[in-house]
Amino acid sequence: MARPERIKLEKKTIKKASTFFKFIAPYKVSFVIGMFFLFLSSTTAMLFPYLMGQLIGKDTPASESFLGVESIPEPSQIIDLSITSNLIMVMMLVFGAQAIFSFFRIYLFGYFTANALKDLRIQAFSVLVASPLNFFNKNKVGELTSRISNDIEQLRDTLNTVLATFIRQIITVVVSLVALFIMSPKLCFIMLGVVPVVAIIAVVFGRFIKRIAKESQDASAESNSVLEESLMGIANVKAFANEFFEILRYKKAVFEVRDKTMRIVLWRGLFVTFVIFCMFGSIVFVIWQGKLMVDAGEMSNKNFISFILYTIFVGGAIGNLPELYAKVQRAIGATEKLMIILDGEKENLSLESSKHSLQLKGSISIEKVHFSYETRPDVEVIKGVSIEIEAGQQIALVGSSGSGKSTLSSLLLQFYQPNSGSIFFDGKPASSYSLSGLRNEMAIVPQEVILFGGTIKENIAYGDLSANLEQIIEAAKGANAHEFIQQFPEGYETFVGDRGIQLSGGQKQRIAIARAILKNPSILILDEATSSLDSESELLVQEALDRLMKGRTSLVIAHRLSTIKNSDTILVMDKGEIVESGSHEELVKLEEGVYRNLSEIQYR
Repeated sequence: MARPERIKLEKKTIKKASTFFKFIAPYKVSFVIGMFFLFLSSTTAMLFPYLMGQLIGKDTPASESFLGVESIPEPSQIIDLSITSNLIMVMMLVFGAQAIFSFFRIYLFGYFTANALKDLRIQAFSVLVASPLNFFNKNKVGELTSRISNDIEQLRDTLNTVLATFIRQIITVVVSLVALFIMSPKLCFIMLGVVPVVAIIAVVFGRFIKRIAKESQDASAESNSVLEESLMGIANVKAFANEFFEILRYKKAVFEVRDKTMRIVLWRGLFVTFVIFCMFGSIVFVIWQGKLMVDAGEMSNKNFISFILYTIFVGGAIGNLPELYAKVQRAIGATEKLMIILDGEKENLSLESSKHSLQLKGSISIEKVHFSYETRPDVEVIKGVSIEIEAGQQIALVGSSGSGKSTLSSLLLQFYQPNSGSIFFDGKPASSYSLSGLRNEMAIVPQEVILFGGTIKENIAYGDLSANLEQIIEAAKGANAHEFIQQFPEGYETFVGDRGIQLSGGQKQRIAIARAILKNPSILILDEATSSLDSESELLVQEALDRLMKGRTSLVIAHRLSTIKNSDTILVMDKGEIVESGSHEELVKLEEGVYRNLSEIQYR
């Protein structure tokens, strides 16, 4: 189990995190009023110890303090608190006011938090989907989703409760110390020399206990890992007759859990002993000193009781502050990481739906393109490739894995920019077109189709979000998908499951083809679209692809040479370069040619 990060509040961390306030700014009125009600609810709560002292205590003559200042004044000129009914009425009014203040504080904090985090989630997601693919090559998707979910949830908890509690505890300490000093400076200094010290020692002790507890949790997680591995691989365990070994392995892990647990039991016992003896002992010491002062006439009995209650408030607040501060630190660290995402590089995309089409004819010109990935700058994946593709032509790319075929298709889709060289569409540089407009003119049918977790209709409609059901059905028919879709009880309303798990590989491919048909692109890219299908599915998919490619520029990446025999031109790639070019008949005649070698291997 991972331990929480310990965030150091460096200047750059605070500066980066402070940009989060732009999300609070639209709701600053709610924030300010919420802070005002927080102050009111906290200060009214601090009247409780004083009023309880007035209710329970019995006045004894109190002499002036050693500073020559009388004990805390009684507001008898306003209301006689010596009368129990008056005192109860005042307490009810105070508690009622505190309840109302607390409601408005909670509501206003919740309002600005919910709205600020709503804006933050939307902007963070907008930035992520508009980020270039290089960003995802360098960052794990799991970590990014954690930033959006876990870190924002941590912010929600901090803004809703932790921040308010942290400020309230500070107010509690300040107001309590002021009240303690007014009631008895002498006893206040005695208390400050004992209770806070013990509280701080208890906090440090508590952190040590927590660290040991995490070690116990880690050991427990390790034992669970052994259990899971053994049971998931039970066939291998039995095949190798290693049941005894797995039992020994699990036994060792369980004994370690036992040892860690007993260690934490020991220290928790010592911690409870410390708290009971030292914390309560320190309070008893303060009570003893206060009682001596009451007996000596240096403090009234009412103020003495109030003093004890304020002392308990101070001890509790001081004990909570370090943990609250640690949570605030973690929230600032989470905010900094979120702000780094928001300030990241974005593609120049239009994030609004647009019906405007570039109406490309589909000619493509690739001139002396060189490319290497940012994650591997020393490895050149594309080396000076030049290709001329006329509108409506079918061009095939073949070659061994890692030769650069899929990278070339990614460059056409503008997922990456060449290190040098240029790509032209209809005679114009790719940079002269809007990125969203250019991609709207292209469609890709990949080897591994990823469907979204909605219905079949919604997945096909992803090619054209404005399409009606009739157009969707027509696209499905063109993709040889209509027949199998109708066999489902819900038809086009059938849910495909997570990533399309409810459909077979061939069915998913035909859904992807239907999506591409609906998009009606000028340029079509087929990246190993049939390589993982069985013969029957391949026949249906290939038939749909042939219809889809008719009349539009098509770039076909394939390992199965049988699928690209009829291409206008076949380009053979090897180690990032085009080493052969021609028709199928021309290439198989080349002595010691790469294509001929691939053909002989497949048809052997």
